[in-house]
Amino acid sequence: MNLHEYQAKEIIAAYGIPIPRGRVALTSDQVERAAKEFGGRCVVKAQIHAGGRGKAGGVRLVHHPEQAQDVGKELFGKRLVTHQTGPEGLKVRRILVEEAVEIAREFYLSITLDRASSRYCLIASAEGGVDIEEVAAKSPEKIHILTIDPFFGLRPYQARQIALALGLAGSLCEDCVNLILNLYRVCLEKDCFLAEINPLVVTKAGWLMAMDAKITFDDNAIFRHREYPDMMDYSQLDPLEINAGKYDLAYIKLDGTIGCLVNGAGLAMATLDVLKEFGGEPANFLDVGGGASREKVAEAFKIILQDDDVKGIFVNIFGGIMRCDVIAQGIIEAANEVHCPLPIVVRMDGSRVEEGKKLLLESGLNVQCGDSLGDAAQRIVSMLS
Repeated sequence: MNLHEYQAKEIIAAYGIPIPRGRVALTSDQVERAAKEFGGRCVVKAQIHAGGRGKAGGVRLVHHPEQAQDVGKELFGKRLVTHQTGPEGLKVRRILVEEAVEIAREFYLSITLDRASSRYCLIASAEGGVDIEEVAAKSPEKIHILTIDPFFGLRPYQARQIALALGLAGSLCEDCVNLILNLYRVCLEKDCFLAEINPLVVTKAGWLMAMDAKITFDDNAIFRHREYPDMMDYSQLDPLEINAGKYDLAYIKLDGTIGCLVNGAGLAMATLDVLKEFGGEPANFLDVGGGASREKVAEAFKIILQDDDVKGIFVNIFGGIMRCDVIAQGIIEAANEVHCPLPIVVRMDGSRVEEGKKLLLESGLNVQCGDSLGDAAQRIVSMLS
């Protein structure tokens, strides 16, 4: 679950991490009033769930309230396209207006989950304010990485080593130690997958300050935080993903034309790989889970059909907990309800597989059953080529 910048800053500020003064605006008039409050010279920042806003024109330094209002009028309702949004972009519905801060130095600081070690990992660099991936590729020696032992946690001496590696000394070093420890507390107490400050700056007045912040919550821990659903900005999500969430379906929209319905995340990943191997382009990742009901399968099928890019459907089911005839009944029910004319290729194996195939072949749908995963993938690709 992603947050807007202003939401992330509210959280880290509650943990003692300094941030600039700011106001969230929902109209251009509110942008102007906020600019007046900060003396006219301020930064106007579009709020979307994506990085690269500055390069896309979503972050502007303005010098008087009227200019801030004009920028607000330009940004509100605009689809901001960055390297993280894809060509369709994300619509700007909120703007953060912040006081302008004189910056002396910039750093990068984040704590994220390292899947390889299943531990939190602290990443820091003296090259802040730019794409950290680019720094890592061109100058890996400038990236400082510390894997945090979950039993001992992040210790002050480790945070001090990172602060010294960034070139900080004296009181600034100690301030950075406290900031790093507080950021780690944010991760632990808020169940964060990522807590990032980029840039972390030293102002010309000699203060450490988080100029931008990004927080991603671990979806698996949302049940422990009742306030999180209220923080979700559904306008930033794909409508199909929102609908899938209502039925506890794992759905991610992709760029291809082959709609995929699979039970099991690992099998779904393998399915995407096999389709690509045969020259196909998946339109989605959709995992209905190992024990889905007929109704859940039907809703998953309907979600796939709501995607106008889908030209054919590939179903890959292993009937372990889930019976293949139940899957078949869900597919038939959904396809008949929405009058699906698209070609369907099904690969089934496991419990009641012959019954499931028989139901599909006698349904009157434009459906074929593959003998294996490779055979079925090749069939759907050839049907659409």
